[in-house]
Amino acid sequence: MRIAIASGKGGAGKTSVTASLVRVWDGPRIAADCDAEAPNLHLFLNPLFRNREVCFLRVPAKIAANCSQCGRCRDMCRYGAIARFGKKIVLFPEMCHGCGGCFEVCPEGALEEGRRELGVLSTGLIPSQIPYIMGTTRVGEVMTPPLLRRLLKRLGDMEKDYAGEGEAPVSLLDCPPGVSCPAITVATHSDALLMVVDPTPFGFQDFTLAYEAFRDTGCRLACVINRAGTPGNGDGDEKVRAFCREKKLPLLAELPFGREAAEGYSRGRVLADLSPAWNERFRALARALRETFMEQPHA
Repeated sequence: MRIAIASGKGGAGKTSVTASLVRVWDGPRIAADCDAEAPNLHLFLNPLFRNREVCFLRVPAKIAANCSQCGRCRDMCRYGAIARFGKKIVLFPEMCHGCGGCFEVCPEGALEEGRRELGVLSTGLIPSQIPYIMGTTRVGEVMTPPLLRRLLKRLGDMEKDYAGEGEAPVSLLDCPPGVSCPAITVATHSDALLMVVDPTPFGFQDFTLAYEAFRDTGCRLACVINRAGTPGNGDGDEKVRAFCREKKLPLLAELPFGREAAEGYSRGRVLADLSPAWNERFRALARALRETFMEQPHA
């Protein structure tokens, strides 16, 4: 079972929720930071990294002299990585998505293969022997999904290794924020998705957009309100509740607004460690996730 923790916008609290769920989850689990453009789950969980792998994408790097300028490679590419200027074929490898179609259709085999660095996968263990994996996109790389697909494949290998030792683990994934390609890539490789909602007007708008995007991924959905009860924002909480009722979307918890949480976060503390009350809030959320996603049949 893979549960992705997502949000319609950055700053809603998904990383804080992920870290606390990893801390309190009862049973085998794996923590995965899929927010590869700005990973920070490790700042809270303090894993000891043991392996680091630089990942590359196969791209066309050079056109050989035997190129006939037929343009088949250009016609194949849908991403603008190959273009024709006059009678000359020109490559833009930084725009390549790595499908390999251009190599297959070139009748002369005139495209010479190169590679573009995507970023790094880091794996290790959190204290208490919980497996951890993190992706970090290379600075300047504009495409995160290819690295995320490598991360998710590696996560699958970790899940199989863990399951071979006994009970199958639950993987808790810190999803990229928003509903762009990185977030959708993670959602489509997950079984369930917990949306962390910021109940401000801006946050609510992004939450509704996220719901529309994620409901078509095949994931089972639920949500949690973060910073509920913020002074002067009672209408925001009720808008989220009403939306959940209308869409029959499970609202599993309302995490309260409070100075204690803000101060703990600013010091890099896991919210579930702040007090017995905070610990129980996240244990209750973990139980609700189990009941919603793992014990109830999928409609």
